Amino acid sequence: MGVLFFTWVVLQLFPVILTSLVYEKQQKLRIMMKMHGLGDGPYWLITYGYFLALSAIYMLCFVMFGSSLGLKFFSSNDYTIQFLFYFIYLNLQISMAFLLSSFLSDVKTAAVIAYLGVFATGLLGSYLFEKFLESSVSRGWIICMELYPGFALYRGLYEFGQSSSFGGSMQWQNLSDSDSGMKEKTTCITNLSIQRQGSKASAQMEKADVIQEREKVQQLLLEPTINHAIVCDDLKKFYPGRDGNPGKFAVKEMFLAVSFISMMIGLTEPSSGAAYVQGQDIRTHMKAIYTNMGVCPQHDLLWESLTGREHLLFYGRLKNLQGSALTKAVEESLKVLNLFYGGVADKQAGKYSGGMKRRLSVAISLIGDPKVVYMDEPSTGLDPASRNCLWNAIRLAKQDRAIILTTHSMEEAEALCDRLGIFVDGRLQCVGNPKELKGRYGGTYVFTMTTSSDHEKDVENMVQRLTPNANKIYHLSGTQKFELPKEDVKIANIFQAVEVAKRNFTVFAWGLSDTTLEDVFIKVAREARAFDTLS
Repeated sequence: MGVLFFTWVVLQLFPVILTSLVYEKQQKLRIMMKMHGLGDGPYWLITYGYFLALSAIYMLCFVMFGSSLGLKFFSSNDYTIQFLFYFIYLNLQISMAFLLSSFLSDVKTAAVIAYLGVFATGLLGSYLFEKFLESSVSRGWIICMELYPGFALYRGLYEFGQSSSFGGSMQWQNLSDSDSGMKEKTTCITNLSIQRQGSKASAQMEKADVIQEREKVQQLLLEPTINHAIVCDDLKKFYPGRDGNPGKFAVKEMFLAVSFISMMIGLTEPSSGAAYVQGQDIRTHMKAIYTNMGVCPQHDLLWESLTGREHLLFYGRLKNLQGSALTKAVEESLKVLNLFYGGVADKQAGKYSGGMKRRLSVAISLIGDPKVVYMDEPSTGLDPASRNCLWNAIRLAKQDRAIILTTHSMEEAEALCDRLGIFVDGRLQCVGNPKELKGRYGGTYVFTMTTSSDHEKDVENMVQRLTPNANKIYHLSGTQKFELPKEDVKIANIFQAVEVAKRNFTVFAWGLSDTTLEDVFIKVAREARAFDTLS
C-alpha cells in the first residue's frame, strides 16, 4: 500500500503540468507571446526549465518530509540514488506532458484524462504490474511494460520499498549485486514533443486610386527602406480544397483581415506575394520584426490569474524594457487606458469586465513603443464610454507609429484612420482618407421621410420635383430614403419642399444627412458585387 500511495503522490505533478500547457494552448497565449517576440526555442526551454524546477522542489519536499517522519523508505536508501531516480523520472514526466499537450486543446478534458491516468496507473501498478514483478513473467514483458512512464516510476518505488524492508538498504556498492534484485535496470524512454501552433480569380477593373497605390508599391519594392512602415505587394493566401471542395483564396491582391494579419505577424505562410515591415521581409526576418511589433487580436488573450500590471510587466520585458523604464512604461500605459486607479491595475484579469480586458489588450500591444501595431477590431463589444476612452488612447499612440486597424465599424474607421481602404471579397476597391472617399463615392444627400402608405406617391413626386436624378434606396411601410445629388439641389429648397408637404399631408418624420462612410461602403460593395455578377 505504501508504494501505491507514493506513486500517486509523485504523479500528482503530471495533471498540473499538462493542464498548464493545454491552458496556454486553449487561450492562445502561446500565439500571443510569439507575436510579441518570444520565439519557439526560448519559450519551450523556459517552460521546460520552470516545470523541472517546480518538480524538483516538490520532490525535495517529498523526500525531506518522509525522512523527517522517520520512514525507512526514505532514510534507509542512499539519497543520491533517490534523487538521481527522481530527476530522471521528472524529465520523463515533463516530456510526456509536452507530448500529450500536442493532442489536447481543452483544459477540462486534459484534467480528466490526467487524473484518470494518475489513479489508473497506481491501481494497475499495485494489482497487476507488481504481481508480474513477483511472478515468473519473462524479463522482456516487464521491460515492455516499463516503457510506460507510470510503470517505470512504480518499479523504482517498488525497489526502494523492497530494499528498505527487513532492515535493508539500497547503496551504490550493491546495485550490481544479483541478490539485490536490481541487476535488471529500469528502462525509460524520454518523449519530447515540441508543440507548434499550426495554421490551418476573377479579373476585375481596378479603379484609379487602386492603380495609383499599386504603382507606388512597385516603386517602393525596388528599394525597400524603413521610411515606410509596411509595404505589401500582391500578397495572397490560398487554402487547398478538401473533401471534394475546390480550393479558395482567403486573400486576393492584398488581404482579408484575419488572414492578412496572420501572415503579417508570421503565423501563416503567404502563398505568394511580398511584404516588408520596416524594410524587412516577413518571409526571412520575422524574428527581427517581432522586436518592433505590437498586436491587439480580435479576442482578448489573457491569463485570468495574472493582474493587469503583471501582464504589462511580462510583455514589457519581452520588449527588452528593464528597471525604472519598465515601471514607468507600465504605469503610463495603465493611466492612458484608465486601468490605473481604484486598484484595477492589481486586480486579476479574470475579474475584469469585457471593456477592461479590451483596454488591457490594447495596452499590451502598445507597450515597449513598437513602431508597427496591428489592431483587429479593438473596440468590439465596448460601451460608448469605454470605446471613447480606447479611441483617445489610439489617437495618442498613432502619432509616432504605424497602426494597421481592421474594423467593421465605419464610425471607428472615420474616427481613427488617416487613410483607409475598403475591401470586398478580399479585393482592394478604393483607398484614401475619409473625406476623399466620401467626396468621391458620396456626392449626395440622404433624404428620409415617413408618412402614411396613402401618401407615398406624394413623397416621390415631391422628390422628383427637387431633382429628376434622385435615386430611391429604401422603402418600407411608409418610410422612404432617397439619394439627392448635391449639384442638383440646395438644402434651403429641401426645407421649403418639406414645409409645403406638411401642409398637404401628415409627415410623421423626416431627415436630411450628408454621405457617411457606411453609405460609401455599401455603394462600393454593391458596385463590386454587381461587376462580379456580370463577369
